Amino acid sequence: MTSGSAAGGHTSSAGKYLSTAALGCTTAAAIVTSLSGLPAMAEQELTMFFYIGFAVLLYLIPAGLVSAELGSAYSGESGGLYSWIGGAFGKRAGFAVMFLSWIQAMVFLPTGLSFAAAGVAFALDRPDLARDHVFVGVFAVVGIWLCTAIALMGNRFAARVTQAGFLIGTAVPGMVLIGLFGWWLVAGHPIGWEHTTDPAVTVQRDGHDAPRVLPALIGLSGLAFLGNILENFTGIESQAVHATELREPGRQYPIVILIAAVISAVLFSLGALAVAGIVPADRINLNSGVFDALHAGFGTLFGIGWPVLILGAMCAYGAIAGALAWTSGPSRGMLATARDGMLPPVLRRVNSRGVQTNILLAQAVAVTLLCTPYFVLGDVGTALFLIVAVAAGLDMIIYLFMYAAAIHLRYTRPDLPRPFRVPGGRSGMWFFAGTGFAAMVFALTTAFVPPEQLPIGSPALYVTLVAGGTVICCAIPILVERLRNPTWSVPVDDPAVEENRR
Repeated sequence: MTSGSAAGGHTSSAGKYLSTAALGCTTAAAIVTSLSGLPAMAEQELTMFFYIGFAVLLYLIPAGLVSAELGSAYSGESGGLYSWIGGAFGKRAGFAVMFLSWIQAMVFLPTGLSFAAAGVAFALDRPDLARDHVFVGVFAVVGIWLCTAIALMGNRFAARVTQAGFLIGTAVPGMVLIGLFGWWLVAGHPIGWEHTTDPAVTVQRDGHDAPRVLPALIGLSGLAFLGNILENFTGIESQAVHATELREPGRQYPIVILIAAVISAVLFSLGALAVAGIVPADRINLNSGVFDALHAGFGTLFGIGWPVLILGAMCAYGAIAGALAWTSGPSRGMLATARDGMLPPVLRRVNSRGVQTNILLAQAVAVTLLCTPYFVLGDVGTALFLIVAVAAGLDMIIYLFMYAAAIHLRYTRPDLPRPFRVPGGRSGMWFFAGTGFAAMVFALTTAFVPPEQLPIGSPALYVTLVAGGTVICCAIPILVERLRNPTWSVPVDDPAVEENRR
């Protein structure tokens, strides 16, 4: 997610600078916000390593370095993407991309909340509810309003909830899941990926089915899960602004990116491998796969199920905390555009804690409407994939603008102070930003291709829904900008704005 929010870093012992390790771990936490993406990776069996390698080398590293340079160059401004893109291509382009980032966050919120719904279902010892599209839809609607209420209580309180959520609801259950799979291997139980005949993840060798290492490249449909998996690795740019808080940004920040990339890749790989090893591919559910693996693991190894109830509740809390970060982060960036006259003055209003009240309320209404697929589509997994596909497409478009802006600014604003620079001068920028740009173009192409592994019905319907959703989302900021009233451009120190802030 391009504008996610995570727990802030910890200062070094001197209290003046961030340490490399602390910022690296904090950045990893911004990426691994929940375990909700593990089933999508696990469903790819051993080919997941291809997708994860693609995500780390061609997505995570370029995005981290490029966003660090942009973040350091505009560290004095609070608009994030709005400032970065606006500085390169003008205020209108900056507004369009920031608005698109806000929409992307709203589109993705129902998926995180659906994982929380699955956690609650298992905590109640009612795993069937995790596949009940009505239950998931209702929970997602209630969840977004709960996140909105917490966000309205202030950014510091929301940050504390998010920090605790990562530790309690993501890190601990993730380690338990990985440990459970280790015990599963030692005990000699059947490995999930060794007992599937799906040609998408297996290949014939000596007359027997063997796991694939590379995807079955019989067409782009074999790579349709790429965008879905890439979406799990977003968030590295959310910590880029902290690059200037390192003692030696030029030397330390590449190490920060490496630490974050390794931690997130290892956690995702081992977690997804655990799900794939315990649950056969043809039984992996995109919404409840993590809990199915925990249930099968504890039940088979120890003959008990009560730990799953506790872990389900913990994961639900972690997913809600992750959704909370998405609720407050991008909407804060939209406040900057509103105060800059790009949105109606009514959206500038903040409460006594400085929280963007009306923007959050408008966002909650929009996300409620975006939960519609859960009620319309009977299969939760299909609805989940469709929502993620649209969110991933929007995310990739945003990254395309970010890479283009970084290259453009190297030529048009060479004098812009950059405490951190992408290594290698202009050639280095072209290499990293160009690599990221090309990877996003390729991944964006696969996002509109129906996957072989999902019961999506008519391929034409799938393409229409995903492409149509993406086009509509991209058109909204353009339409808003076209309808912009000149009277919206009120100075930031307008008395009405100051009154609302107080």
